[in-house]
Amino acid sequence: MPLPFAVYVLGLAVFAQGTSEFMLSGLVSSIAADLGVSLAAAGLLTSAFAVGMVLGAPLMALFSRTWPRRRALLFFLTVFVAVHIAGALTPSYGVLLATRFVGALANAGFWAVALTAAVSMVPDRLKGRATAVVVGGVTIACVVGVPAGAVLGERWGWRAAFWAVALVSLPAFAAILRSLPGGVRGEGEAAPVSVRDELRVLTGPRLRPTLLTMALVQGATFCAFSYLEPLLTRTTGLGAAWVPAALALFGAGAFLGVTVAGRYADRRATALVAYGMVALALGWSALALTAGRPVAVLVLIPLLGLLAFGTGTALITRLLGQAAGAPTLAGASATAAFNLGAAVGPWAGGLALDAGLGHQAPVWVSAALMGLALVVAGARRAAVAVSGVRVTG
Repeated sequence: MPLPFAVYVLGLAVFAQGTSEFMLSGLVSSIAADLGVSLAAAGLLTSAFAVGMVLGAPLMALFSRTWPRRRALLFFLTVFVAVHIAGALTPSYGVLLATRFVGALANAGFWAVALTAAVSMVPDRLKGRATAVVVGGVTIACVVGVPAGAVLGERWGWRAAFWAVALVSLPAFAAILRSLPGGVRGEGEAAPVSVRDELRVLTGPRLRPTLLTMALVQGATFCAFSYLEPLLTRTTGLGAAWVPAALALFGAGAFLGVTVAGRYADRRATALVAYGMVALALGWSALALTAGRPVAVLVLIPLLGLLAFGTGTALITRLLGQAAGAPTLAGASATAAFNLGAAVGPWAGGLALDAGLGHQAPVWVSAALMGLALVVAGARRAAVAVSGVRVTG
C-alpha cells in the first residue's frame, strides 16, 4: 500500500528546514566577515537555532493544539519562510540572531505537527514508513541541502543560501494547501486531549527513559559528526577534498538507515533499537581506534550513518506508538529530544577537544554516550520488569 502524497510533502518541507538547521556550518566565516562580528558570535547563530528547536517543540505544539493540522503546518511554514527572507535582507547581527531563534521555533512546531500528522494518515503497519519519510527529509538535507548551501554561500554570499531555503519551502507550502484536509479540526482528527492527560503520559515510567535514550543516541551522533572534518584531515591524513565526500557517505548511510527502519520498525522496533544501540557503541569505538587508517574510516562512516539514523527512526516510531495518549505533545517531545542531543553532543565533544585529548576524543565521547544510553535502556527494562509491567515495542 503506497503512502499518501501528503506524507511526502511533509518530508519535502522537512528537507528545506533541515538544510537551514545545518547549513551554517559552512557559512560562519562569511557571515562573521560580512556583519563585522567574531567567529564565536557567528557560531551563536547555530546555538540560537538549537535552543529554539528544544524550547519550541513543546511550546509551539501547545500553542497550535486546537488548530487543524493544515492550518498549523501552513502557519509554521509561513513564519519559517518570512524569517529567512528577513535574515537574507538584514544588515544587523542582532536581527539575524533573532530570526534564527524564531525560525527554529517555527521549525520545531512544524516538526512536531508533521510527525503526528504523518502517522495519523496511515494504518498501524505503515507508521514506521511514514515516520521514515519525514525524518528522511533531514538526511537528504545532510546529503544534498547542506553542501548546496555551502556552494551557494561560496559563490554568491551567505545570503543566497537563506534565499534558497525560502524558495525551496514554497512548493511544500502549495502542496500542503492542496493535499492536507482542512475543516475545523481536519478529517480524521480527534478532539484534543487535555494538556494534563498528555503530560501524564509523557512523564510516565515508560516514556521518560525512551526520551532520554533518544537524546543520548542523537548526542552521540552529532558529537562525532560535528568534528569529522578535523578527524579526517588531522588524524586520518585525508586531504580537505575528501571531507565533502565523507560527509556525503555519512548522509547516504543515514538515508539508507532511515529507509530500512521505515520498513521494519513497525514490527521490530525494540529489536532494531537494541541491536542498533549496541552496534553504535561498538562502531564509534572502532572509529576512534582506527582513525589513522583511511580505508577503515571510509568504510565505517556510512555504516555509522546507517546505524545512527536507523536507530533514531526506530526510537521515534516506538515513542509515537507508546505516546498514543499524547497526540499533541508526542511529536513535540520526540523533536525536543532529538535536538537536545544535537545541541549537547557537539558541546561535549568540544569540551573533550579543548581538554587536549586529541581529535579522536569526540568519537570516544560518542561511544561513551552510547554506553550511557545502553545503561538507561537496560535500567528501564529492569524497572518495568520489577514493577510487573510488560515491555513492548
